[in-house]
Amino acid sequence: MRHGIVVVGAGGHAKVCVELLQAMGEKVAYCVGGVDSPDMCVGIPVLKGDAHLESLRQVGYSRLFVAIGSNSLRARLSAVATDQGYQLMNAISPHAVISPSARLGAGIAVMAGAIINAEAEIDDLAIINTGATVDHDCKIGKAAHIAPQTSLAGNVTIGALSFLGVGCKVIPGIQIGEQATVGAGGVVISNICDGATVVGVPARTIKQ
Repeated sequence: MRHGIVVVGAGGHAKVCVELLQAMGEKVAYCVGGVDSPDMCVGIPVLKGDAHLESLRQVGYSRLFVAIGSNSLRARLSAVATDQGYQLMNAISPHAVISPSARLGAGIAVMAGAIINAEAEIDDLAIINTGATVDHDCKIGKAAHIAPQTSLAGNVTIGALSFLGVGCKVIPGIQIGEQATVGAGGVVISNICDGATVVGVPARTIKQ
């Protein structure tokens, strides 16, 4: 068995995640990118094309992290990898603060300066980005992305595949549906339905 981690992705998000894994003391063996990816990603060799996932698995690599910013693509590639027998790893900055009572899924990224408070639940493949705060009893759905400097008050629920842009604020008890989008700087003071796009202060729906 090879002990290095395979990272799927070779863009900006992958750069951050590679360095998170290294800060955890892990060795990153390869990045797997698209045909137009660079040859190296922060010093890690990049193999071009998803077919390399299967070949790496066959030679003994078993641990993998999907470092793709797109929520839907991250979810799809993770399903492909787990079907091939890979174990999804977490990439968690040692400079994040995570409550011992928080529950974390697999394949998640938690960046530097992020705070996850008591009994929050972070589902598989979610991203809690740089400086974001997730307060007590929040529930973050599968493959959702909480962007840098976003703040969620207590008891907020974020549906699967939703995206909250940079600097959003969400008041306590709000429910945001699946595949919803909150524009950068939005202040959410009422519930948001599945698939909606909201922007502004307070946030208002611009696309249903």
